[in-house]
Amino acid sequence: MTNTKPWKIYAIHHSHTDIGYTERQEKIQQYHVDFIRQVLHILREIQSGRRPEWEGFKWVCETFWPIETFLSRATEQEKEEFVAGVKRGDIGLSGTYLNMTELIGKDLFTSMIARVRDFGYSIEAPITSAMTADINGFSWGYGQALLDAGIHNLSTCIHTHHGMFPCWKKQQPFWWEMPSGDRLLTWSGEHYVFGNDLGLVPGMGGKYTIKDEFDMSHGATFEIAEQRILRYIERLQEDGYAFNFFPAMFSGLPTDNNPPNAETMTFIRQWNAKHGENIEIQMATLDDFFDEVRAHAQQHAEDIPVYRGDWPDWWTDGVGSTPKHVQVFREAQRVYQKVRRLDPNCEIVTSETMKEMEYQLTMFAEHTWGYHSSISEPWNPFVQELGLRKEAFAANASTIAHRALYDILEAKGDALLAPGRPMKFKIHNPYHFVQEDYAHLILEGWYHDEIKDGFEVRDITTNEVIPSQLRLASRGVIVTIPVTLQPSEERVLQIVAVKPGIRTAFMNDYLASDRVMDLDVTHDVKNFRMTSSYVETPFVHITWKKGEGITSWVDKTTGQELLRADRQHAAFTPVYDVTPATKVVEMTEVRRLMGRNRKGPDAIVSIGELISAEIITQGPVYGIIQLTYKVDGCEHYSLFLTVYADRPRVDVAVRMHKESVWKPENLYVSLPFGGSLSTDKYDLWVDKMDALTRMRKDQLPGSLADYTAVGEGAVYVSESQGVVIAMPDTPLIQLGSLEHGYRLLNGDEKLEQDPAHLYAWVMNNYWETNFSATLGGFYEFRYFITWGENYSKPDASMDACRGMNAGILAWRQH
Repeated sequence: MTNTKPWKIYAIHHSHTDIGYTERQEKIQQYHVDFIRQVLHILREIQSGRRPEWEGFKWVCETFWPIETFLSRATEQEKEEFVAGVKRGDIGLSGTYLNMTELIGKDLFTSMIARVRDFGYSIEAPITSAMTADINGFSWGYGQALLDAGIHNLSTCIHTHHGMFPCWKKQQPFWWEMPSGDRLLTWSGEHYVFGNDLGLVPGMGGKYTIKDEFDMSHGATFEIAEQRILRYIERLQEDGYAFNFFPAMFSGLPTDNNPPNAETMTFIRQWNAKHGENIEIQMATLDDFFDEVRAHAQQHAEDIPVYRGDWPDWWTDGVGSTPKHVQVFREAQRVYQKVRRLDPNCEIVTSETMKEMEYQLTMFAEHTWGYHSSISEPWNPFVQELGLRKEAFAANASTIAHRALYDILEAKGDALLAPGRPMKFKIHNPYHFVQEDYAHLILEGWYHDEIKDGFEVRDITTNEVIPSQLRLASRGVIVTIPVTLQPSEERVLQIVAVKPGIRTAFMNDYLASDRVMDLDVTHDVKNFRMTSSYVETPFVHITWKKGEGITSWVDKTTGQELLRADRQHAAFTPVYDVTPATKVVEMTEVRRLMGRNRKGPDAIVSIGELISAEIITQGPVYGIIQLTYKVDGCEHYSLFLTVYADRPRVDVAVRMHKESVWKPENLYVSLPFGGSLSTDKYDLWVDKMDALTRMRKDQLPGSLADYTAVGEGAVYVSESQGVVIAMPDTPLIQLGSLEHGYRLLNGDEKLEQDPAHLYAWVMNNYWETNFSATLGGFYEFRYFITWGENYSKPDASMDACRGMNAGILAWRQH
């Protein structure tokens, strides 16, 4: 349709919630509580008639976190005034707890949104709209969780610094369709300070989102605002904009975490007196704005397209700057999920404990990833302090989650440390899917003398003897057994010492009298064979070459090579790059200039070189091989391949000692399974908050095509089989080219020629402000690989990821 005047600008006044970027987390919390009190003061002044010039002022609470804190500290009168302001429509609520990264899982996110929903119901003001700021994408399941909570409208304030808006345009509404077919009305808008730059707040504004000729050192004058607003509307019309209204988010001061500013009403009244017949400005809540959008949609449905698919977040890469703490968080979130399933009615773990666990997890997964000068002055005590505070949320969540799990297991009969404790265990599957995995039964070191000469693992109910293998750990003994558990199934197992058998010579005994097995007898693989250049089981043949790494991974049941013929790097080979920066001042500027790249055009690339292979152990259940590599940026990098004898399963532990490097750097691990996504042979499926998603197929047009964060892992699925890659520790995967260059967005025809090689993006420090400057330290990242015809369906494949990542729950019994 063609725009007709008058125009309306919906001025949405809010405070961007950014925890730990500008101040200590508890100071930010204090600020936001006081902002609500300032809003109440403004409304009180209006209601009393003392400030009639402020009439029409409205405020939107961007997130629920400040409200929750405010309600815990407010007087009864303040609570009543706040509720009254909401019911009058002077205070708008948003159906978001905080601005989140893609780390947050569906269970946790749903619980946090329930806090928002329940508050709205409690005051008879249902929350139907949500807004986000500084978030450049959302897992597909995010939208479904909002809809399930009764939230039908979403407004986003995209920040294009190292990011970009989807659907090829901003200030664009669309119906975001979920896997279920449900649709969320979504407005992809301008930056959250765009209204400031337009000039809505007298004496403020700048050039962050609008680049023009004006001197903004003293803020925006009314005359500057006139020119900017009129020029912006003219540009919208030139671009074929279909509406005669738009939202403009703005802040009370030119900073994050900012207070309300009633002086904007002075500008609005002056503007409307002069231009109101043609362009009216109205302060609004989210519901006010979306009422207009929905009214337009009823008459002009063709102006609001429908888009279906995932919306990868450009800023999800921040999780790669603190890989150790992300690993702790992900494990804590998995324990949280177990606790929810084991004690759904909070009969053992109190609801208060669950809420605190959820709070600590959420505060870590919130989108702020450090103090704003983390790169420019990494030695600053304030940088160090706020970094530790952020990381403490993951540690605190881990502590609370494991304590809760231990309390539940104790209630279920966990036999705690005591003399004479039997070697009896219970194993349990708390999930809705079958767990086909390996249980690890852990004994204290003094039990080794009792079973070192021989033992069996028996099912107490059936007396079945289960294949097992013993490994000495740093402070104990680990007995590993293969198990298959149905949903909610429990089994009780006993480790029993037995006398060793007598070894008798047999015809095809290749173990010589010198007790050395070094013959390559490839025609006789009953269990599995391990050599210095390959490992073979009845299910797989993996080959590696010095210098190159793992060059072949053959599924022996089909004879199919599982590694891509067009791979750029061998399986699990490290790829490291660093962008030169010689001066302190360059450390930030060289990063800023990267744009949507995550490296500079002069980045120096190092590809891991395999230098040695060593057999660590071999037994009836599994064998372990260590492959050691040489790669820049790491003092040590090795793979520990655990290859299993009874099924197609290989666990890979990537161990490294990462050097401390201040320059911008990235480390990737090659995962060259599957094939090109431009053919019909393979689909690469990932889970986005439990929504199964095909990369580059189930995505919004114009969205990020290079990388994304996954919940459990990635699976290649063809008509006849699948390859499952579970990723418990490192959520980022990379598909786009590792080279610097123009980035391709989803839907670009040139993506058809892009091979989409898969990498785990394990760490980076490229952002110029708040990423951790150093990645130095010791790490182990795990990957669990399985394959076969059982995984030709994405849901079964993803359940395998979930099951392997969670592991079999096992505890001692009396």
